[in-house]
Amino acid sequence: MDKINLTDKFGLFDDHWSPKVIGRINDCEVKLAKLLGEFEWHHHPNEDEMFLVVKGNLLIKFRDHDVSLGEGECLIVPRGVEHLPVAEDEVWVMLIEPRGTLNTGNVTNDRTVVELDSI
Repeated sequence: MDKINLTDKFGLFDDHWSPKVIGRINDCEVKLAKLLGEFEWHHHPNEDEMFLVVKGNLLIKFRDHDVSLGEGECLIVPRGVEHLPVAEDEVWVMLIEPRGTLNTGNVTNDRTVVELDSI
C-alpha cells in the first residue's frame, strides 16, 4: 500500500476529458481527469457517477437546473440523469465510477475513451 499524491498524479498528463485510473475500490475505479470547455450531454444508464473537484470550478448542467462545484465539493449524479459538465477554466476532478463506465455514457463519439490509462 502506497499513498497517492494527487498533485503528482495530475502532473503526469495534460489532455482534457480523458480520465486516468489511479486505483480500484472493489468493482469501482478511482479516476483523475482534467476538464476544459464544454463536454457532451449524456447519461449513464446503469452507473452512478461521482465528481469531486480538486482544483478549479466545475458547472454541471442538468435539463432543469445547474450545479456549480468549487474545490473540495462533490456531486453524485444518479444513473440515468442527463448532464453536461462545463469547465470555463481548467478543472481537476476525481471520479469514482464502476469499472467499464464510459466517460460519454450513452453517447459514443470521438471523445469516448474506451481504453483508460493507469497512472
